Amino acid sequence: MNTKVTIAGVEFKNPVMTASGTFGSGMEYGEFVDLNRLGAVVTKGVANVPWPGNPTPRVAETYGGMLNAIGLQNPGIDVFIERDIPFLKQYDTKIIVNVCGKSVEDYCEVVEKLGDQPVDMLEINVSCPNVKEGAIAFGQKADALFNITKEIKKYAKQPVIMKLSPNVTDITEMAKAAEAAGADALSLINTITGMKIDVHRRKFAIANKTGGLSGPAIKPVAVRMVYQVANAVQIPIIGMGGIANAEDALEFILAGATAVSIGAMNFVNPYTTVETVDGIESYMKRYGIEDINTLIGAVK
Repeated sequence: MNTKVTIAGVEFKNPVMTASGTFGSGMEYGEFVDLNRLGAVVTKGVANVPWPGNPTPRVAETYGGMLNAIGLQNPGIDVFIERDIPFLKQYDTKIIVNVCGKSVEDYCEVVEKLGDQPVDMLEINVSCPNVKEGAIAFGQKADALFNITKEIKKYAKQPVIMKLSPNVTDITEMAKAAEAAGADALSLINTITGMKIDVHRRKFAIANKTGGLSGPAIKPVAVRMVYQVANAVQIPIIGMGGIANAEDALEFILAGATAVSIGAMNFVNPYTTVETVDGIESYMKRYGIEDINTLIGAVK
């Protein structure tokens, strides 16, 4: 039984990854999760300099999910290279570094610094809806997305995954722009912009007013977008958005995703990733599926 998948020449032992920003670099989860079991660890967003993030409160629970406006708090690329990469290299899993920035130059600086590091792929976050200086423009305008993708590809030594924002009119237009600019793969979806108001305090539940909605509530939207994009581009897709178990993950794979990332559910159940790996294997046994690749985009 084969659970291996390949994205842009990188082979993963199985299609299950972590979603950026929900797993750190795996250090916090090491006591719950055997990182060797995962296809890849996708790190929290890394910028060229340390970012403090947004003011608190930054997280609020909602029906079927959560809102967050962390604002990409991170220690910066130099600390990441010194501390996080050596930690992850202890494990037999692929390393995908999520990159964030406030300008094209910021992104390119991080991508260049990662060029000689032992990481497997780069995931470019052009869609975080929280950062006021914002990545939002790159992920919401096709020409801006095309330009930043093209620039990053000039500096990147590793394959580049562009992480698409769902907060657009037509997701396929964005996907095609990234593909045309040379993206090696796409990941989608990032969070959906949402809001929560505390009626008793008559205040916004999050200091930022809006935050990114993630969790099971967004899964049907995410599956639909993955399906649309899979039928619009030729490059591979990593699907995410509300995956809580193997059945959820398989929905994304059947819709056209080569791999999947698990995010918000790590906070609910830190074992979600490995349970999903086990569940996919059980599903394959149950239905006599020899190769997971036969499931990718099988629903037309």
